[in-house]
Amino acid sequence: MRNNYPFLSMLRKYVSSSVLLMIATIAALIIANSPWGDIYRSFWELPISLSLGDFNFFSHGDQAMSLGAFINDYLMAIFFLSVGLEIKREVLCGELSNVKKALAPVIGACGGMLVPVIVFFLVCWGDPVMERGMAIPMATDIAFSLGCLSIFSKRCPIGLKVFLATLAVADDLGGIIVIAIRYTDHLNTFYLLASAVVVAVLCVGNWLGIRTKTFYLNFGLVLWFCMLQSGIHATIAGVMLAFCVPANIPKGTKFWVERIRRALTHFPSTTVTRADRNKPVVLSDEEIALLKSVESASDHLVSPLQDLEDELKMPVNYQIIPLFAFANAGVNLAGMSAMSLFTGVGLAVFLGLFIGKFIGVLSFSWAGIKLGIIQMPENANWKSLASICMLCGIGFTVSMFMAALSYPGAEHADLLNDAKLGILCGSIISAIVGCLMLNKFLPKETEEVLQPQPV
Repeated sequence: MRNNYPFLSMLRKYVSSSVLLMIATIAALIIANSPWGDIYRSFWELPISLSLGDFNFFSHGDQAMSLGAFINDYLMAIFFLSVGLEIKREVLCGELSNVKKALAPVIGACGGMLVPVIVFFLVCWGDPVMERGMAIPMATDIAFSLGCLSIFSKRCPIGLKVFLATLAVADDLGGIIVIAIRYTDHLNTFYLLASAVVVAVLCVGNWLGIRTKTFYLNFGLVLWFCMLQSGIHATIAGVMLAFCVPANIPKGTKFWVERIRRALTHFPSTTVTRADRNKPVVLSDEEIALLKSVESASDHLVSPLQDLEDELKMPVNYQIIPLFAFANAGVNLAGMSAMSLFTGVGLAVFLGLFIGKFIGVLSFSWAGIKLGIIQMPENANWKSLASICMLCGIGFTVSMFMAALSYPGAEHADLLNDAKLGILCGSIISAIVGCLMLNKFLPKETEEVLQPQPV
């Protein structure tokens, strides 16, 4: 039961952020198709700079970075840092640390990545420009999918919740690999070697037991710049940095625990009684010193990985991801016809998410269970598992990100709009059908599945 704590924390985090994500998406669609649509689109093209003399940190070669590129290349690197930290924690001590537990969602994720690519390729067969977007329908949006599942929280077995969350994490890992391989065009050898040197420094720092987050974040900025100039997409720097951040705590934790206990024992109880809602509590120098001692000791009991992951939760889920959605979800519907969803990229993405993800996850899971490689999630059946597989077709954040990478520039604006339309429609239909299936196939509240309670 204790093992459910990280998962329950993850569930609460993504469910609450999914509401903001939805609001940002709807706002982007409304503004992009309003009289302010041109202002909305030109706003993201504004150049930004952080310069020292002739050196501009936010530049690629001689070209200054636009505000939209800053969100997609820099802020999304922070998002992928958060994802990387979560993946590393899950691999070390979470649901992915147990091979038997991890195998089911990982096998399902493999099907959920492979089949949508095949569907996309068959629809866009023979067009090399369209085929650049094959990876778009690969990803499952963890925030939106868990947000939909939260509607049935009391009725849904914990095994299915863990299956969906772990599958989405594995999807993210697959997406990261695809971004690193597929969206790398021209490599700059100098900056590629510089990136390798920075990674080596980070690894040595980990090996030497350096636990200061400032060390890793500062070198992470250098790594991001080197990656940006190397030709490999800069967001990969976030993942590489995450894998270098220490996940262990040093020996001798008993000393720090005792230090906290002593400090709390000596902390005057009169401080609490002095508290008044209408008056500020002014602490003495001794009380401040005791609290500082507790704070310092606490830093030694939390690994840098968990500490950094916790600090990134708020800015990533409540600022970066909604801002990304607001900047990228504004599909311009002017001049678009319904046929955009029934031909080309729009159809390929729509079918990849709605049909490909469902068939891929369910078929691979079915094969694994029938072959005895994996087990059905606890307290689940085929109908409830199929409902979860339908929710896997909700692709948004990483799908939108891959669409922007697949069709860059004004010359591909129509294809990008078609891809975004396919993402939105495929995700919405998958969410509606998935929720209808869950409502039909999950036990009613009177037959509620017993959930293990955290202790």
